[in-house]
Amino acid sequence: MAKKIDPRNGAVIRSTPKSGGWGSPLVYFISLCLIAVCIAPVIYIVIGGFRTNSQITQDPSGWPNPWNVSNYTSVLGMPDFWRMAGNSLYIALITVIAIVVLGVGASFVLARYKFWGRNAMYMLFASGLMFPLAVAITPLYIMVTKSPLANTPWGVILPQVAFGLPQTIIILTPFLAAIPMEIEEAATVDGCSRLGFFWRMVVPLSLPGVITVAILNFVGSWNSYMLPLYMFNDAAQYTLPLGVQQFSTAHSQDTAQVLAFTSMAMLPALIFFSIFERRIVGGLTGAVKG
Repeated sequence: MAKKIDPRNGAVIRSTPKSGGWGSPLVYFISLCLIAVCIAPVIYIVIGGFRTNSQITQDPSGWPNPWNVSNYTSVLGMPDFWRMAGNSLYIALITVIAIVVLGVGASFVLARYKFWGRNAMYMLFASGLMFPLAVAITPLYIMVTKSPLANTPWGVILPQVAFGLPQTIIILTPFLAAIPMEIEEAATVDGCSRLGFFWRMVVPLSLPGVITVAILNFVGSWNSYMLPLYMFNDAAQYTLPLGVQQFSTAHSQDTAQVLAFTSMAMLPALIFFSIFERRIVGGLTGAVKG
C-alpha cells in the first residue's frame, strides 16, 4: 500500500482509525446484559401493578390479560399516599437546598483560597465518603431522640445534609478551582467584591456541578429508608419508602396492589433521574476534567 505524503513538508501521513464505528459486539452484549439486570425488576413491578392477584398466581411472569388500572387508581386515591409523598418531597427539597448552599460555599473557599490546613480540610471531607450511614445510625438515633428534633422532619434533614456534604464538596471543588484566576482579577479591577464575584461569576459557571449534586442528593433523600425508619415513630411523619413497607405489611395478600404502590413510590425519583441523566453525566465529567 502506497504511503501518503504531505506535500507541504514531505512527512508521511499516518492513517487513523475511522471514528463512529460500532465497536466490539462483546461490549454491547455485556452492556445489554447489565441493562437487563438493572431494569428487569423495575419493569416487572410496574407491569405487575396492572395485573390481578389471580393472574399473578397463575402466571407470575406473564403479561396482564386484560390490563387492569384499578390498582393504580386505588393507590392514587389514598390520602396516606399523598401525605407520604408530601413528606418525602419536603424533606428532599430542604435537604437539597441546604446541601447546595453549604456545599458551594465550602467548595469556593477550598478551591479559591490558600490557607494553612486547606488540604487537611479537603481530606477530611473526602474521608466522609468512606463513613457509611449505617455505622452512625445508632449514635444519631440516641442524639436525636434526646433532642427537640425527635420525630420531626429535621431529625432526618440535618443528618442527610451532613452525609451529603462530602460528596457535594468533592464534586464542586474541581469546578470552582477550574475557573481561571484572570476572571477573578478582572472582576476585582472592575470593582467587584469577593462576594459579588461569587454570586455573579462563580455560581453561574458552576451550575453544571450544582445541578449534578442537587439531583444526586434529591434522589438519595427521596429513596432514604434507614434514617426515617429510626427517626420517625409517628405514622403521620412517614415518607414513601416507609409507606411501602407499611402498605406491604398491611396488604400482604394483595400482591398486585402492593406492586402498584411500590411503582408509584419509586417512579418520581426514577423519572426525575432519567430526565436529568445527561446533566449528571456532564457534571461528573466536568468535575473529572477539572
